[in-house]
Amino acid sequence: MPPLTLTPLTSLCLSTHPIPSHSLLPNTTTHKHPLLIYHSAFPASTSPSALEAHLATNGLTPQWRYTMYSQTHYHSTTHEVLCVFNGRARLLFGGEQNPGRVETEVSAGDAIVIPSGVGHRLVEDVDGGFEMVGAYPKGCSWDMCYGKQGEESKTDAVAKVAWLPKDPLYGDDGPVLWGREKLEKRGGGMSGL
Repeated sequence: MPPLTLTPLTSLCLSTHPIPSHSLLPNTTTHKHPLLIYHSAFPASTSPSALEAHLATNGLTPQWRYTMYSQTHYHSTTHEVLCVFNGRARLLFGGEQNPGRVETEVSAGDAIVIPSGVGHRLVEDVDGGFEMVGAYPKGCSWDMCYGKQGEESKTDAVAKVAWLPKDPLYGDDGPVLWGREKLEKRGGGMSGL
């Protein structure tokens, strides 16, 4: 399989979003890693199998091809990397009632790094057929948390999840590995950290 063609890092359009805790959704407050959206990081025509092969070279295990659940949920045991390979969708991060929530549209060619604890859900499948490859760091298994009573211990677990050692797309360089100053310069939106 030929290597994945990526937008050069110098040209990558990046969105960074610190999302405050709200109710029982820890979001990015406990670990200070922002939600990252890589816009048009790879060609929209990229196949899911090419994405899966590439993610595996950067220490991730692709586990599914699917849309996103329409109920807000988060993972307390792992970070999640999503690569959109079909369609467009509006997604919500941080919880519906959170004043610091982020609602955005993503489309084929975009990648999303969702840190552990960040609530996320599908708002609308814009064109129908929205699909992504979902991947997690090797050795990590995901859980499903909904920010409900009885899940308070999950917030402590979120803070203990080790950060990604490589960028999921760019490997030894890339937004996952950049410090706050470089992220502020490239992606904005970091003042809440």
